[in-house]
Amino acid sequence: MPNNTSAAELRQVALNQFASVGFAGTSLAQIAEAAGLSKSSVLYHYASKEALLEAAIGPAVDRIEQLVDRVPAAGAPAEERNRFVEDFIDFLLERRLEVHTFINQGQSLRGVPVIDRANAAAERLGRTVTNDLPSTVDRVRFGVALGGAAYILAAGFNWGEDDVPVEETRAALIEVVSQLLAAIAAPTTR
Repeated sequence: MPNNTSAAELRQVALNQFASVGFAGTSLAQIAEAAGLSKSSVLYHYASKEALLEAAIGPAVDRIEQLVDRVPAAGAPAEERNRFVEDFIDFLLERRLEVHTFINQGQSLRGVPVIDRANAAAERLGRTVTNDLPSTVDRVRFGVALGGAAYILAAGFNWGEDDVPVEETRAALIEVVSQLLAAIAAPTTR
């Protein structure tokens, strides 16, 4: 690419644009300008804005699909649940712009293949959990734990970076999510 801009850097520029301006509000010309390239240089590497979105968030969708495959069953040992929580929180922190883009634009971008894959993974996560949990309260608890962690990072994708060190944010998220999920694993008297 001209100006020594790598494909990875172009994907990052596009992801920043998609997260901050929105997919619909971002043009290939804007991405090219932000990357210091011509629009034809971007099109040389990516046939369309959708192809660039796929390249930018596809790896994160692959990873969430893998995480969904590893959701521990209700009653799983605490170490298995804890490992899942840590992996999920690490995913959210490492892929915060991708998560932001998906959470905030996932419904409006239905029909875009990578978004449809992300939506399917989220729906599969929900089905996997709701089929395995005994009560509505436990289903809500699980949704609040994982969805809440995703949303606080996605709603303000810079949350925690300036005010709180990432490791402190990570530790707090793991603690809170683990506490919510531990209540599911613990037998209750109702």
